[in-house]
Amino acid sequence: MRLIASSLHDEVAAQLRERIFSGELLPGSFLDEPALAEQMNISRTPLREALKVLTAEGLVRHEPRRGCFVNEVTEQDLDDIFPVLTMLEGRCAFEAALHASAADLQALEALHDKLARHARARRINDYYAANYAIHEAIITLAGNRWLAQVIGVLRKIVKLARLQQLHAPGRLEESLAEHQAVFAALQARDAAAAEAAMRVHLERQREALRELARNRLGRRTP
Repeated sequence: MRLIASSLHDEVAAQLRERIFSGELLPGSFLDEPALAEQMNISRTPLREALKVLTAEGLVRHEPRRGCFVNEVTEQDLDDIFPVLTMLEGRCAFEAALHASAADLQALEALHDKLARHARARRINDYYAANYAIHEAIITLAGNRWLAQVIGVLRKIVKLARLQQLHAPGRLEESLAEHQAVFAALQARDAAAAEAAMRVHLERQREALRELARNRLGRRTP
């Protein structure tokens, strides 16, 4: 019975996570437990366990005597997260350059070809999906489950911000060039260059997000 209960609350957490990432549950919104339990046709117990999981991931916050809310990611949060993410993903690229087989590099090349096609066609949603797959592949090639675990948590929080940095002028082309630089270093088995290129990629991503935030603020200022 414990296994069944655990499986249920994991499934509930997955469904809520997807609703948060899709924007159906907006940052700052109150999570009405009775209504959610009724919608999902479950009891309050697995729902509460699922909310504990999402709270531990940083996607939900619990306020005493008020309940649970979808978390909101601030510019300060992003400033705190990105240096850590840059360091960790840079290390993944370093390790991937050492460990990747010829078949691994061939698979990465196919992903980069797909990325380039989406960039040329300006299919931004498809580009994001291919971009995510490339990052995941490099993390997997690093072969360090602790790195993968911490990066996974941080990437969920960044995703919560729902910021579209590729809509910044020229950013799509820059992002593609940065990915190609990482891949070239991986092909050359140059671990230091792969790490440096990945760090540059994430640093520029943060700067693009910062510029978008400044532009939004400027539009709101009378």
